[in-house]
Amino acid sequence: MTEIKQTMDPIELNARNLLEQRGVKITDIADLVYFLQNKYHTDLQMEDCIENVERVLSKREVQNAIITGIQLDVLAEKGLLEEPLLSIIKADESLYGVDEVLAFSIVNVYGSIGFTNYGYIDKLKPGILERLNDKTAGCHTFLDDLVGAIAAAASSRLAHRAANTE
Repeated sequence: MTEIKQTMDPIELNARNLLEQRGVKITDIADLVYFLQNKYHTDLQMEDCIENVERVLSKREVQNAIITGIQLDVLAEKGLLEEPLLSIIKADESLYGVDEVLAFSIVNVYGSIGFTNYGYIDKLKPGILERLNDKTAGCHTFLDDLVGAIAAAASSRLAHRAANTE
């Protein structure tokens, strides 16, 4: 991966580094893809999930959403946003939907099935999403939705590819 990162676009590299800095690994997201798709693809391999996550992360719209959302989380952690926005983001208030709207920009990349996948995974919060939502270590108001959206988009991409090969 180090060799790949050396040739990677600087914005993509920044987005990936931000995910890593916030404790999110590609395999964490791939686990969510597997969770969403394993009952539909009996021969699904983790490598397939990772490949689809990688492809989603290669999209500029996705990179921009990651950079924007994580920056807002970091600014909230540092207390650098004005009130009432600071308190709203730090508390991840239920009526604040901008985090989901940003996530939808990722889900939209691979079609409407992504909305279903995203809604499902956002409700259940499996895997890394549970940790990101525990509200004890840092502000992840945007990050949890971004990670769920990347997994939903990768699941949609996988489903579209599988439908085209049947």
